[in-house]
Amino acid sequence: MCCSGFLKVMMFIFNGGIFLAGAGCLAMGIWLKVDSGSLLGLLEGIEDGDGLDQLVHVAYVLIGVGAGLVVIGFLGCCGAVKESRCMLLTFFIIVLVIFIVEVAGAVVLFAFDGLADKILNNVENEVRSKLQTEFGRDESLTSVWTSTMDRFKCCGYRNYTDFTDSPFNIGTGGYPGACCSENVEAICRTSQVESSDIPGCFEKLKEFLEENALIVAGVALGIAALEIAAMVVSMILYKKAGKRD
Repeated sequence: MCCSGFLKVMMFIFNGGIFLAGAGCLAMGIWLKVDSGSLLGLLEGIEDGDGLDQLVHVAYVLIGVGAGLVVIGFLGCCGAVKESRCMLLTFFIIVLVIFIVEVAGAVVLFAFDGLADKILNNVENEVRSKLQTEFGRDESLTSVWTSTMDRFKCCGYRNYTDFTDSPFNIGTGGYPGACCSENVEAICRTSQVESSDIPGCFEKLKEFLEENALIVAGVALGIAALEIAAMVVSMILYKKAGKRD
């Protein structure tokens, strides 16, 4: 009886961890989706068949994974309380499938190291072309880029020359204010931008993806450890419930 109680407590702890991790993934996905100033917003509207859509829609992936983990955590806790063999077995199977998928995903990430960097290089021409033809004309694109450049202190995809001959450049005779190292509200003049050394948003986006990749990897390892422990405990409770039946 004491052993069974201890296992239930451990099941609660493991599934509580899974539930919280899922809630964290869910919150991060929602934040990325609603954050109009996110660096990932720079890639919206770019059509590319080399995996770019996976970066743009990473928010949906996080929301889906987070929701799944929340449901699993809840199911595991209910199964432990009721000592339902059906719920415990269902929990074990679902967690096992997710664990296998996570392992497969990790193998793919290791096999295609630097994939994000390659994708960002592949879309460079299209992004720069859009800036030169639409920045200053397309209100949505202009707003997203202006907000992001101001927030992350970057200029263009590679540098200020991405805005040369753009509608903004032709209309104002200058460049976005973010391209100046000086405090400029809206327009940075050619003489000012040439003396400034503002990095392109390409580098900022790479840093953003790399930093968050490390966080995601750490969370994934923690979740994997919790999943293994939860599967072991769920099978022990499953067998004990079977003996009583």
